[in-house]
Amino acid sequence: MKLQDVFKLSGMPTHTFVKPTEYLRLSVALDTPGRGVIIEGPSGIGKTTSVIKALSELGIHKETEILSARKSKDLIRISEILQLSDFGMVVIDDFHKLNRETQEAYANLMKVLADEESSDAKIVLIGINKAGQPLLDMARDLRNRIDLIKFESNPEEKVLQLLELGEQALNIDIAIKTQISQQSEGSFHIAQILAHRACILSEFSFKQETQVKINTSFETVKGAILDELSLSFYDLAKKFCTGQRVKKGSRAPYLHVLNWLSQDPEWSINIRNTLSQYPQHKPSVGQIIDRGHLRDHLDACLELDEVVHYDDDSSIISIEDPKFYYYIKNMSWSNFARNIGFPSIEFKFKYDFALSFAGAQRPLAEEVFNKLSVNEVGVFYDHNEQHRILAESVESYLAPIYASESRFVVTLLSKEYPQRIWCKFESEQFRGRFGTNSVIPVWYPDNYPGFFDLTSGVGGLSVDSNLPISEQAELIAKILINKIAETRTEDVGHGDISESPADTVVA
Repeated sequence: MKLQDVFKLSGMPTHTFVKPTEYLRLSVALDTPGRGVIIEGPSGIGKTTSVIKALSELGIHKETEILSARKSKDLIRISEILQLSDFGMVVIDDFHKLNRETQEAYANLMKVLADEESSDAKIVLIGINKAGQPLLDMARDLRNRIDLIKFESNPEEKVLQLLELGEQALNIDIAIKTQISQQSEGSFHIAQILAHRACILSEFSFKQETQVKINTSFETVKGAILDELSLSFYDLAKKFCTGQRVKKGSRAPYLHVLNWLSQDPEWSINIRNTLSQYPQHKPSVGQIIDRGHLRDHLDACLELDEVVHYDDDSSIISIEDPKFYYYIKNMSWSNFARNIGFPSIEFKFKYDFALSFAGAQRPLAEEVFNKLSVNEVGVFYDHNEQHRILAESVESYLAPIYASESRFVVTLLSKEYPQRIWCKFESEQFRGRFGTNSVIPVWYPDNYPGFFDLTSGVGGLSVDSNLPISEQAELIAKILINKIAETRTEDVGHGDISESPADTVVA
């Protein structure tokens, strides 16, 4: 009996299969004619293995066609099945990888088969956590016609059971099995990897006649695994977090998305819902979602497609590879952020800049907003937040933004500015911030400050009316980006920005 046959690093477990909590319900669902089954949950917790084991126990494994949405040859067959009526039982693994049109076609097919209680055809879909939601969104009446089985992260006792089966098969005693069961993130796959490495570090590779004690410390095992995972995943994590490139002054929206994922026990988040917990990141993370930048970024890097899946319609992003999750869960995020070009992953202010201007200056304000946003800087610009202001008390919504929620207030001081009611209101909110180095005036030639003007002693910018608006905006945005980038570095140096509460140190 060899180590690699018991604690397997890939493939189906032979000696360490443990029935998950959902196993009986899964078995009954598979044995129900016609009624479709959707199985979803984090990667590496035993979904596919459980389906195959259950089919074998039911005696229908050989009659079942098992396909994968990751295999090009299987994609042809997956399309063909939609044209058939009596195709038997078909299991499609990684169905979340199918295109939207094919997913919708299967949703409709499952409805028909369930209504007919077909004994000649049955669809079983397996996907990552929350993968079934897009199908239910496409066909609202599908929910009552299928069994949706959610595999949760495995409880510690199930992981411990796996380890004990491995101990019995190899005649060993793993001293750290309790720690492995506690820190494997509920993943059978991660538990196999940790146990395998513990044996290797104890120079054990095959069954002995007398019991062998495996005494390697958990920290040693974990450190060795993370060092190895770093070789595979550091560059991938960096590619995800930097977007197409690190932008000067960026609020690191991609980094925050991956950081939130690393903290979620389900390995999957709805980004829009998560933003409600982190309102200070709505301006930056919201931009990469609303403008399709995240989708474009992932489409441009096929390597990321192997470890992360993003559904643009639902805004759900999930981890596909349990090893990648284990790596980002346990790495030092503050060190990682600094190493890839971001001073910190925490920000005191909801916005970097809040724009204040009269309506006549909107063309310039909008150009400045666009150029700052492209650089992933957080900007409050009223038109971009109209949907959030609807039904709100406008004064109550705007007041804190100009008073305290923005790092800097940028005022476009034209001759119209003092004549507008909303400009007067906004200026009343940030008036008390003069002297705190947080108000940046931008003067028009027709409205330079007088001697008693509060802005007269503040460093600001001037509008050159001879330049086209786009060029003027480019110049202003460039200076503002330099300012916020320098401020971020200074804030970290002064200890004004705290480390992430989820930050951990790699052993």
